[in-house]
Amino acid sequence: MIGYGVIGCGMMGQEHLRHIALLPDARVVAMLEPDAAMRAAAAALAPGARLVDTIADLLALPEVTAILIASPNHVHLAQLEQVAAIRPLPVLIEKPLFIDPADAPRLAALRAAYPAPIWVAMEYRYMPPVARFLDQAQAVTGGVRMLTIREHRFPFLHKVGAWNRFNRTSGGTLVEKCCHFFDLMRLVAGCNPVRVMASGGQAVNHRDEVYGGETPDIWDHAYVIVDFESGLRAMLELCMFAEGSRYQEDLSAEGAAGKIECLVPGPGRFWPAHLGPAPLPKVIVSPRHPAGPVELEVPVDPALLAAGDHNGSAYYQHQGFARAACGLQRHEVSLTDGWWSVAMGLAAQQSAERGEAVLLSHTGYAP
Repeated sequence: MIGYGVIGCGMMGQEHLRHIALLPDARVVAMLEPDAAMRAAAAALAPGARLVDTIADLLALPEVTAILIASPNHVHLAQLEQVAAIRPLPVLIEKPLFIDPADAPRLAALRAAYPAPIWVAMEYRYMPPVARFLDQAQAVTGGVRMLTIREHRFPFLHKVGAWNRFNRTSGGTLVEKCCHFFDLMRLVAGCNPVRVMASGGQAVNHRDEVYGGETPDIWDHAYVIVDFESGLRAMLELCMFAEGSRYQEDLSAEGAAGKIECLVPGPGRFWPAHLGPAPLPKVIVSPRHPAGPVELEVPVDPALLAAGDHNGSAYYQHQGFARAACGLQRHEVSLTDGWWSVAMGLAAQQSAERGEAVLLSHTGYAP
């Protein structure tokens, strides 16, 4: 039985709570959440959990055997360091792992000294249609040479204190949102990125909002091209004012033998009811010889869909994390993986701001 101590119980933290409740061998022992409304909502989802006021109080409970960090982005690293200093348990930490390029030495110190698994929450790997895509991409293509990820989605949702409206607390859209996609790119490539080129900005969303006298500076669209050590080229197309789309994510990989695509709908709660049932995820295989695409629907368990907005991925992620926390497997998304995903996002943000390509080896913040 895994006893979770949860740090941060806002929107994403509550999604984790709903998925943990579906696991047969896990329970939430204690929760730390300073916002009163989020604290009350979390207590309703995990009524048996103790509500504590500090990380030290949470770690003092012997029944807590693993940690989930799901707090705002800008406090992730400091909270992880507190856990390391007090009682370094297995940790599942939400993305992004960090947001400040200057924090790279702190990450290096953690990676060298932390004695337990640190699993970075890259949920997109575990969406059933994306997992199928990842499993088949190399075989279908004969070796991936090009990879495109398109996300056309809704704007950023409202979070406590509007932390996700500002670059200084979110890390910027290409870190906060897109680290997921950079992680997928690196996973498909099987090697590290060498160069990033990007263009992006704020065109539509949040321009008429004001928080504490400030207007949000978070971006809502971008193109990013990434070159990898192997020669694979990858591209991201992000638009966060396209929530009318039938599919939210569209992935495609191409190689000498053929092409594979993955189509993933957005959260079911946003699908217009008058259009009937939400579309099912699909994987499409298109060989060059003999030509002819084959479509495969990849449905997701309705109970998992009801528990959150990420196609059941958090549930499958927690299954793996629980096994890793018990020493039954290695952690699948390491601190280094999470670090690379942020470094790619920071490089993309830097490239777009400067109007020039960025070499990861020259940044000083890549792993």
